[in-house]
Amino acid sequence: MLTVGGRACAIHSFFNSQPDESHYFRSMYKTLKPLIFRLQPEKAHEWTMTLLTFACAIPGVGALLRAFYAVQSDALEVEVAGLKFPNPVGLAAGFDKDARWLKQMRVLGFGFVEIGTVTPLPQDGNPKPRLFRLPDDKGIINRMGFNNSGMAAAAARLRRRPPGLIVGGNIGKNKITPNERAESDYVQCFNALYDDVDYFVVNVSSPNTPGLRELQEKEPLQKLLETLMRERSKRSIERPIFLKIAPDLTNNQLDDIVELVQAAGIAGVIATNTTISRKGLKTPAEKVEHMGGGGLSGAPLGSRSTEVIRYLHEQSKGAFPIIGVGGICGPEDAQEKLDAGASLVQVYSGLIHEGPALVKRINQGLIAG
Repeated sequence: MLTVGGRACAIHSFFNSQPDESHYFRSMYKTLKPLIFRLQPEKAHEWTMTLLTFACAIPGVGALLRAFYAVQSDALEVEVAGLKFPNPVGLAAGFDKDARWLKQMRVLGFGFVEIGTVTPLPQDGNPKPRLFRLPDDKGIINRMGFNNSGMAAAAARLRRRPPGLIVGGNIGKNKITPNERAESDYVQCFNALYDDVDYFVVNVSSPNTPGLRELQEKEPLQKLLETLMRERSKRSIERPIFLKIAPDLTNNQLDDIVELVQAAGIAGVIATNTTISRKGLKTPAEKVEHMGGGGLSGAPLGSRSTEVIRYLHEQSKGAFPIIGVGGICGPEDAQEKLDAGASLVQVYSGLIHEGPALVKRINQGLIAG
């Protein structure tokens, strides 16, 4: 059975005790999904969020949606890095890059939302098309390239965030910033968002910004983390800092991560970002090749993400919390991450393939055990 926050969840079978409306909404999404998937992925993303935004603007509708989607239970509550989460299921970075949809994500029942990746200056990202679905694999390939409106715009929106929602700020560097000056970009974002987020994520693991993953090497990463910790020491409130890592690191590199996290004193690790691997896909190789480069997320990443979580947890002897992300398409996937040593989980690609009832399904499944 799932253990959240060090105590076992009470066994409560929602599924057997009463009809589960989430099955209805899941079926409805499966009916709509072929229509949604006919749209270009970025257009579909904007269209669906526009519809949800419109619905939430109608008096009473947002409250009704939240009453359905949000699962409230003491058994789901968990404290990580000094923050109290109403449930362990969060939205991964990349979905809401600019803090535009915080209210809507709260309506869908997320325990926390991670915005970004945010960079100092606005940037358009890579040329389109840059987002591709792999329906047969429940996967996504993206090479977005940190497209966002910049730190000032994100900070302004965060000041209007809905009460009671835990929000993390995922920060990175601009594409035009050389690695030798990357530290300055992270510090700028860190300071710009500090008063308006609950935790930070240092993103040095996206495969879509040239040279970014070089910052995962031990020496530059140590310098970056130590710099951010010094910046934090100037503040009266200590925001937790997490490091987001790639799934493509070797065990030796993961050993370095364990050492660096503990030496720098940051809160923990988010495992993992997208992968550059294309192994084991059902989608024809020629079709995948035609899509081009980018990071692969979704179900194909699930096993490797869990391996990384388990390795970090075992090597560190549970010394720091891990947020597990990668391939979570249902309650069983979330439970697998938690069993491997994660304290919290995040979804993104699974939400695209499974629909908005996914968060409710996961939370219900975790309660059921």
